Amino acid sequence: MSLAAYCVICCRRIGTSTRLPRSDTYWRDIRNIIKFTGSLILGGSLFLTYEVLALKKSLTLDTQVVEREKMKSYIYVHTFSLDERENHGIACQARKELHKAVRKVLATSAKVLRNPFADPFSTVDIEDHECAVWLLLRKSKSNDIVARLEAVQEMSEAHHWRDYQYRIIAQACDSRTLIGLARSKESDLRFFLPPPPLPCLKEDSSTEEELRQLLASLPQTELDECIQYFTSLALSESSQSLAAQKGGLWCFGGNGLPYAESFGEVPSATVEMFCLEAIVKHSEIPTHCDKIEANGGLQLLQRLYQLHKNCPKVQRNIMRIIGNMALNEHLHSTIVRSGWVSIMAEAVKSHHIMEASHAARVLANLDRETVQEKYQDGVYVLHPQYRTSQPIKADVLFIHGLMGAAFKTWRQQDSEQANIEKALEDEDKYTTCWPKTWLAKDCPALRIISVEYDTNLSDWRARCPMERKSIAFRSDELLRKLRAAGVGDRPMIWISHSMGGLLVKKMLLEASKKPEMSTVINNTRGIIFYSVPHHGSRLAEYSVHIRYLLFPSLEVKELSKDSPALKALQDDFLEFAKDKNFQVLNFVETLPTYIGSMIKLHVVPVESADLGIGDLIPVDVNHLNICKPKKKDAFLYQRTLQFICETLAKDLEN
Repeated sequence: MSLAAYCVICCRRIGTSTRLPRSDTYWRDIRNIIKFTGSLILGGSLFLTYEVLALKKSLTLDTQVVEREKMKSYIYVHTFSLDERENHGIACQARKELHKAVRKVLATSAKVLRNPFADPFSTVDIEDHECAVWLLLRKSKSNDIVARLEAVQEMSEAHHWRDYQYRIIAQACDSRTLIGLARSKESDLRFFLPPPPLPCLKEDSSTEEELRQLLASLPQTELDECIQYFTSLALSESSQSLAAQKGGLWCFGGNGLPYAESFGEVPSATVEMFCLEAIVKHSEIPTHCDKIEANGGLQLLQRLYQLHKNCPKVQRNIMRIIGNMALNEHLHSTIVRSGWVSIMAEAVKSHHIMEASHAARVLANLDRETVQEKYQDGVYVLHPQYRTSQPIKADVLFIHGLMGAAFKTWRQQDSEQANIEKALEDEDKYTTCWPKTWLAKDCPALRIISVEYDTNLSDWRARCPMERKSIAFRSDELLRKLRAAGVGDRPMIWISHSMGGLLVKKMLLEASKKPEMSTVINNTRGIIFYSVPHHGSRLAEYSVHIRYLLFPSLEVKELSKDSPALKALQDDFLEFAKDKNFQVLNFVETLPTYIGSMIKLHVVPVESADLGIGDLIPVDVNHLNICKPKKKDAFLYQRTLQFICETLAKDLEN
């Protein structure tokens, strides 16, 4: 416009001025136009050069400053100047428009040349070495499950990233990715953010009191006698504890006296155990899990978990509750948001087998991407506890016996003077678990499951005095849990010790009568019995001599030689096993076992351990050590491994 105006003025001057020689006038006007136009072009060029340099400066970052800022915080926001003078005026608006245009050009060229992201993303503000992080994040949210699993695996194998890059994933990934990382063996713990801050306790309150209130808030419906017993015991004992704390006196005169085995225990910790055991039972009921979550149970249990870092029993009971709640898929998002995945990701890497196995159960129940099975309370996967590319071709199931457990039964052999009383007192002191450490390494294509259930020698030591669970009742309960865990979908071998063998026999007989359980029978390849009293045990005969057996439990009574139920079970199973052509291997002890300090007893004699089919191998150990090899090259383990490999040879080859 300025140039046009100047030209008009020059033309008017030419028209109105005294006529000069035409050639002089013409060249004078041309020179003036050239001078003005040249200065305008030069000024415009300088302005554009300045703006381009300013834009370049604004887009060029000091990498050292960036790194320092990233280390300070992993959350980034767009910054803007607080100087109002820089945000107004024609120059500012022109600069903004110019910046937008340049950004569009750069973004377009990036998409044309590289095209690494979908529409919601742009590589303009991402450094080259960070592209992989955002690519994996994008891939982990794909609709293709194969792509999602590949992304999680690549993330777990990344060990060269900087700290802030792990934190980017931790903040930006979804719950499926987070659970997948927690179930990946090589995952860096920096992928997991610390749990969110816990709410403060109410004034004049304690964790013990809040735990009691949580238990009291749960419905008292749909409960069996044992859950009612645990609930009433916990509430009454916690009431005494709170009253004693206010009055300065602790009273052991309540219903908890049979459970106060050591008067040296801290009363509050004992009461918390009562409450937790009751909540474990409640958490087996889906509607009660909803109540636990709604009443702040996830946060309260997390507080207890942190307070009792040196008390494995408390932590295991808490993980049992979380594992039971994880069976309900609508609670998964709440469990993840409360920070439990981060806690379990650390626990599953523990060197303590029990802690790692409880955490692995929680994570497996949360992982609906790669795990279709659901592991109910008492069913633990010893291998594989992580996601694996190794195809699982068969199952091996471990069923413990009287006074046993899912882990301690299968540890390495104890000293020669081991006895039942010592086993009870030292239940937290384990050596190792040979199915997890040895068998998993020798046969990686196996899924190894160990089952746990309560058993007692005497009603004096029963976990629940109302509980009268027969072999038939327990076998039905275990069969239902194992089927939910996918047992029967693959070829399998049962390995049992003592009364556990009777449960295996009863489960197989019951499964044969139910069409929906037919796969359990069809896929059973073989059974190993470690000192199983097929024809009864002498244990009940000594009830008047042994302090633990003054009132023998129902389990012990069913083991007596004259038990009609035991004889019927033996006859029915022998005929059934012959018909199905199961492969069978029997081990039996030859040494007596110390029970208490008064007597030693040959619990299962050779004639009782003879099923009638399969090899019968006597071993010079007692009843407790018949399933505990001294070392990996011991005969007990090597013969067991040989049987597994031979029986599953065709299945493992396919």
